[in-house]
Amino acid sequence: MDDTQSGANASGYRVLARKYRPRTFPDLIGQEAMVRTLTNAFAAGRIAQGFMLTGVRGVGKTTTARLIARALNYGDKPSVDMPSFGPHCEAILESRHMDVIEMDAASNTGVDNMREIIDSVRYAPVQARYKVYIIDEVHMLSKSAFNALLKTLEEPPPHVKFIFATTEINKVPVTILSRCQRFDLKRLDAALLASHYDKIAAEEGVEAEPDALAMIARAAEGSVRDGLSLLDQAIVYGEGRVRAADVGTMLGLMDRSRIIDLFEAVMSGATKSAIEEIERQYQAGGDPAAILADLADYVHWVTRLKVVREGALADTARTEVEKTRGAHHAQTCSMQHLTRAWSMLLKGIRETELHANPLMAAEMVLIRLAHAADLPGGEELARIVQQATPGERPVPGGVRELLRGATGAPPETQGALAVKPVASAAPPERPDTRAFSSFKDLLALAAEKRDIRLKSDLENLVRPIRVAPGRFELALEPGAHPGLANDIARKLEAFTGLRWMVMVAKDGGDKPIARQRQESRDSLFVTAREHPDVQAVLKRFPGAEIVDVREPEPSILPTPSMSESDEESR
Repeated sequence: MDDTQSGANASGYRVLARKYRPRTFPDLIGQEAMVRTLTNAFAAGRIAQGFMLTGVRGVGKTTTARLIARALNYGDKPSVDMPSFGPHCEAILESRHMDVIEMDAASNTGVDNMREIIDSVRYAPVQARYKVYIIDEVHMLSKSAFNALLKTLEEPPPHVKFIFATTEINKVPVTILSRCQRFDLKRLDAALLASHYDKIAAEEGVEAEPDALAMIARAAEGSVRDGLSLLDQAIVYGEGRVRAADVGTMLGLMDRSRIIDLFEAVMSGATKSAIEEIERQYQAGGDPAAILADLADYVHWVTRLKVVREGALADTARTEVEKTRGAHHAQTCSMQHLTRAWSMLLKGIRETELHANPLMAAEMVLIRLAHAADLPGGEELARIVQQATPGERPVPGGVRELLRGATGAPPETQGALAVKPVASAAPPERPDTRAFSSFKDLLALAAEKRDIRLKSDLENLVRPIRVAPGRFELALEPGAHPGLANDIARKLEAFTGLRWMVMVAKDGGDKPIARQRQESRDSLFVTAREHPDVQAVLKRFPGAEIVDVREPEPSILPTPSMSESDEESR
């Protein structure tokens, strides 16, 4: 083949997204509800003057608009049943018919552009039955442009139809939506996309592995066009073959079995294994954020298997490895741990995408997940506390027989997580044998233990009534929180090793220590101010203030044994 022929072939190539664009309504996959509504409307002659098509990118909004335009101008009367090509069909589908005007609202946003449409609608179509205006990304129109279009859209001439398409329906004014028949095009599920891509690969004579097509379908996120673009790229990358390994490398994804290995590592608390695994995947070309996203996808898959097992196993987009190992994990993993892992991964994916070093951020996410593997769920924790005997360190329920003491045996899986062997608990401290017969003893204990919060509460919020070993009767100040007595009892028990009974009386008791100190200090100030010498000083120095009052230090008096000379020397 010479260069000229080669260049001609290259220039004539059409990408799969254009080559396999639907040409009839039955070709639209996953939009059966819309097709049925349009079929009934055309058959009954109840055709709206305006259509609003909305949905995510690549689900067929523009294609559907052209099919509606073709159906409006097909044969002797409008019909969605179009077994053969009519005189206008090919030109409409190729966007070159003079009576089917396509415009992009992103580049025609102003009111002047709408005035051109308003001025032209009065003229009858040149060739077709209807003059059709297809406005893509209609949400990009300005407010003035929408207002200019309102009257014409509500009462257009009988030979004019409007078809709008948008990915952001919430930005379209309600006044426009109320004048249109709205169709929400569905996001396609991965299983349907994989089946569609398999047919296209067969049409192209390309050998494609099912796992590879499933990976492409998941990466497409419900968009037919995105998936076809990826399939096109995978065919070129694999030199005519679409293999799962090639697709994984191309997309920065990893083999699903390796993602499951990573799941097992983090859920068993094997931090080192998890870090080594993600580093190997990174070296093989995996993107850290994509790895975490796949891990989150597997967590969701296991959770689905746990809730709707039979329906989830029917998902053809999942590999046999995922179904087999996922079913096992669904039986051994608890719902609390799966939902916790899901929440942590969602937060971690965002952190990884924003961090300058994605691998570093992803490793920290895995470390958090692995350490969270040692934490029991709420119900399990309550059961642990109830089953634990005095002096015994609580071990997650159902695993004592698995641990076989502290023999160093490998951890076993219980519920969602593997539990590491726990060292034997240290013996409890001996009880404090001090008497604790006064409130001052309790204040001294709080100071000794350096519990500033307890000391402050005892001094400011407590009116002591009676103190005895293991017994404390008190009244509370109005500002004390309701659980203060329980907090005091719990801390005293922790500090002394004795069980304390703290009883709260409605009234009575001495004033709080802090208030007693303040009143004593105020009394000292009053006494000092009334002293004649102090009054003389304040009078001699106007503006002077008393800032502090202290008790005088005791003077050292000579003892009787001192000699007179010693006294004189002093």
